[in-house]
Amino acid sequence: MKNRIMTNKPAARRRLSLSRRIGRIHFHWKWALAIAAAATSCVTVGASADLHRTERTATPIKHVVVIYQENVSFDHYFATYPKAANTDGSPFEAKPHTPSVNGLNQSLLGPNNPNSAQPFRLSHEQAETCDQDHGYTHEQQAFDDGLMDKFVETVGRGAGNCVDYGRGKGLVMGYYDGNTVTALWNYAQEFAMSDNSYSTGFGPSTPGALNLISGQTHGFAMTSGAVTTSGTVIGDPQPTNDTCDTRDNTKSIDPNNRNIGDLLNAKNVTWGWFQGGFADCGATHTNVGGQTSKDYIPHHEPFQYYPSTANPQHLPPSSIAMIGRTDQANHQYDLTDFWNAVDAHNMPSVSFLKAAAYQDGHAGYSDPLDEQQFVVETINRLEKTDNWNDTAVIIAYDDSDGWYDHQMGPIVNQSQNPATDGLNGTSCGDKPENVSGGYQDRCGYGPRQPLIVISPYAKMNFVDHTVTDQTSILRFIEDNWKTGEIGNSSLDEKAGSLLNMFDFAPGKRAKRLFLDPISGRRITHP
Repeated sequence: MKNRIMTNKPAARRRLSLSRRIGRIHFHWKWALAIAAAATSCVTVGASADLHRTERTATPIKHVVVIYQENVSFDHYFATYPKAANTDGSPFEAKPHTPSVNGLNQSLLGPNNPNSAQPFRLSHEQAETCDQDHGYTHEQQAFDDGLMDKFVETVGRGAGNCVDYGRGKGLVMGYYDGNTVTALWNYAQEFAMSDNSYSTGFGPSTPGALNLISGQTHGFAMTSGAVTTSGTVIGDPQPTNDTCDTRDNTKSIDPNNRNIGDLLNAKNVTWGWFQGGFADCGATHTNVGGQTSKDYIPHHEPFQYYPSTANPQHLPPSSIAMIGRTDQANHQYDLTDFWNAVDAHNMPSVSFLKAAAYQDGHAGYSDPLDEQQFVVETINRLEKTDNWNDTAVIIAYDDSDGWYDHQMGPIVNQSQNPATDGLNGTSCGDKPENVSGGYQDRCGYGPRQPLIVISPYAKMNFVDHTVTDQTSILRFIEDNWKTGEIGNSSLDEKAGSLLNMFDFAPGKRAKRLFLDPISGRRITHP
């Protein structure tokens, strides 16, 4: 079978050329960090109450907070940015000179879209929707060898016990604008966003979470159907021995596998994963659409899959002073522990925040409005801390949920497993030498997703076009704290740089932006 992605289409050849430029991206990444390191080599963390932190960083950023949300493609939230319909919800008017993005232009809107249903705007009143299919194989099939025209047939999943507004499988083509995802549009306009960032691979939540912290989904126990015969996670098994597990599970068994927590521990850098409901597996909340769900979802917690960083019994930290350091909690915490640490002036250097399920943005049990409340309340509160001047908040997503996005990224890592790969029928590329480490079932990059950096050092009202992926966040942390790379064919070695979203030169800094958690609009006094 011909591999049209690799051989036939000019657009595909352009995409392939991007993957060939990854090596050049690495060069610029290290060159830029060397300059930043030289400029800040004399800076040592020394906040009055943060006496346990003395590590140096390659940039002025001393605190990274990753807000890791669920299941959104770039077009699903930013298809028409910065132009909103302003017919419902919260009004949004773009500032003069706000840059446009690679969104849905007229050639891709109805009636011109190649999919069997046309893209359409979801209103503010339609925040509650069905969850879409976002399986590893089906997402590849939706891309249809680069034609991007089989979303309805392969990942569309309307009807059933959910709201599809009469669209059926065509719901997968829906998108919101700044009248519903108002806060994210405001953050994008005031700070830096990317319109060229992708899932590291195809598939659902667990692969995305694993890629964020390790850049690798291979080397796992084949105790679940979500793990292939190659030992690669492509589905959502739960972490072995987690006391909250309810079904099939797996864990990392390759002795060479590591994650960013291991690297930070080796450098004595404080860090933690903070997830809603971690302290109480039975806790529930109800979203604005009336859907009730448990706060804690085991397969969203990637560090639990690694014995070195797991806290299977969900033990609390031994004290607030130990949050971020190694004790019985082993860096795995409830969200409340993060705020306890912040209030005690003990904020970890690296923090991953995971909302309780009803606020994580995952269609079916969450929604953009509940998600907005979590994101805004989190950022408003961080902006009022004495750590804000050296903090970078990164808003990112674990997968696309299958929602339509028109842009295919470069295939930087191939896979040739006819049982699971379907990008061009039976494989994802036809060159075995382009399978990193020889580990199959890690086809990527996958779907395009939102990525926003909020920081005093973020470029203002800026859209970055650098090719990045989930492991670019991992790579930023590695290089900022000089931990070294993961190794064992982690895809961090191919990651594009986030540095173009920052401005570390002396001069004007981005101001704090306080928003209303309900409307997403600017407020003066939070």
